[in-house]
Amino acid sequence: MRTSGEGRRVDADELLVLVAGGDQKAFEDLYGMVSGAVFGLVRRVVRDVAQSEEVSQEVLIEVWRTAGRFDPGRGSALSWILTLAHRRAVDRVRSARAATERDLRVGQREHSPAFDHVSEEVEAGLERQWVRRCLDRLTDLQRQSVTLAYYDGYTYREVAERLSLPLGTVKTRMRDGLTRLRECLGGAA
Repeated sequence: MRTSGEGRRVDADELLVLVAGGDQKAFEDLYGMVSGAVFGLVRRVVRDVAQSEEVSQEVLIEVWRTAGRFDPGRGSALSWILTLAHRRAVDRVRSARAATERDLRVGQREHSPAFDHVSEEVEAGLERQWVRRCLDRLTDLQRQSVTLAYYDGYTYREVAERLSLPLGTVKTRMRDGLTRLRECLGGAA
């Protein structure tokens, strides 16, 4: 454990400031100080030991790379590090869940019963016409937001940036537009 010039122990906040300056020994000391807490938090979220170890390692590497972003005025070093750990752990769980759901969808597609391609194409064509007709009933702003999100694949935040609008405004337009679409499509089906 590192001590200051006065012989007192250096805390995580001071170590993180030194790490931001590229001090490898400070990082070793910080690692020893926080790695158990990081692993414990990640383990509670991720649950799998091997993945928890991997995520913990990723978090500590991120601490090394981004230590300069730590602002002691906004909280303690340990809180900042554990926030990084929690976010990374949640991301891992979401990623694993999405991969499982994707695999399930692929498996279901591969085992779906045979169907009549011609009738499917006709039905899809009719559905596209209904959707186009209902999209035409939206305001220009609603249609633009819905189209960017659902046809071009943009996130709410990306739609907001693309249209130079506040995120809340885009979410409201999307919600209202989707409500109107649902009402319209419900009447067309």
